[in-house]
Amino acid sequence: MASVSPETGAPAGHPYAGLTPDTVLDALESVGLAGDGRLLALNSYENRVYQVWLEDGPVVVAKFYRPERWSDAAILEEHAYTLELAEREIPVVAPLDLGGTTLRDHAGYRFAVYPRRGGRVPELSDPATLEWLGRFIGRIHAVGALRPFAHRPSLDLDSFGTQPRDFLLAGEWLPADLLPAYRAAVDQALDGARRCFQRAGEVAALRLHGDCHVGNVLWTEAGEHPGPHFVDFDDSRMGPAVQDLWMLLSGERGEQTRQLADVLAGYADFRDFDRRELYLVEALRTLRMIHYAAWLARRWDDPAFPAAFPWFDTQRWWQDHILALREQIALMDEPPLAVP
Repeated sequence: MASVSPETGAPAGHPYAGLTPDTVLDALESVGLAGDGRLLALNSYENRVYQVWLEDGPVVVAKFYRPERWSDAAILEEHAYTLELAEREIPVVAPLDLGGTTLRDHAGYRFAVYPRRGGRVPELSDPATLEWLGRFIGRIHAVGALRPFAHRPSLDLDSFGTQPRDFLLAGEWLPADLLPAYRAAVDQALDGARRCFQRAGEVAALRLHGDCHVGNVLWTEAGEHPGPHFVDFDDSRMGPAVQDLWMLLSGERGEQTRQLADVLAGYADFRDFDRRELYLVEALRTLRMIHYAAWLARRWDDPAFPAAFPWFDTQRWWQDHILALREQIALMDEPPLAVP
């Protein structure tokens, strides 16, 4: 019999060592959802997510949370936020009630079940699509600003910059010959991000989606609610509104300016946007890069990560990462994007 973690009750070894197809189906059976045996693993690394066909009912999506990442209170707070949005007819995919709660436990694994939503990637080159996205993000933020999270963290320089840097430097993740260059680049990058936050001044923090990139938006053409549907609030936290906007921007500066104008045209229909937050765009991009590198390192004992990201511990990747940080240092000293 496999040993178990005394903290979580999950099987010892890597976090999902015991999450077999039978365990997934048994977990759903425990909440009255009998699968017909068909499972499809979806593209998720932080958690494990499966599309499950039921014997008598619609196809559902089962999400098994990474042990020890979030407390139960933090997960339930995220669920409550998405349910609050759904109750206001904002198109988010919220968890199902599983016998009086949205979070259940089976064999040491915490899980939630969601309705399946189809859709395609939105066309971010289309101004009308960007405006439509802006309107719904504005509605999400109008609700997010009503009250703060009590159990979920904030996006800040320490948790997304200093702590990830220190974790990487404390381990043996970088090639020895690149350590001085990385240390210099990441310290300069954090100094630049700090100056951006200082220029922005005190900006409001609200409940965010937190990871609002194009992969977390499903676009549907028909049905009761055509348009965007926002999924995966797993990274939801407190932070500035612009965090949920900048990841929709791409290309050269002129192109990003046009895209931002379209997004804000829709956003302004439901919520005022503090233009001082534009000072934070490149700082937040920089913090995401630093945090991403440490995230890969922290998860490297999960076999899914070396298989999916084999380039991470190579000389070339770290060279490119250092170059990207140096480019960000220059971008953070430029004036912020300007929109009418």
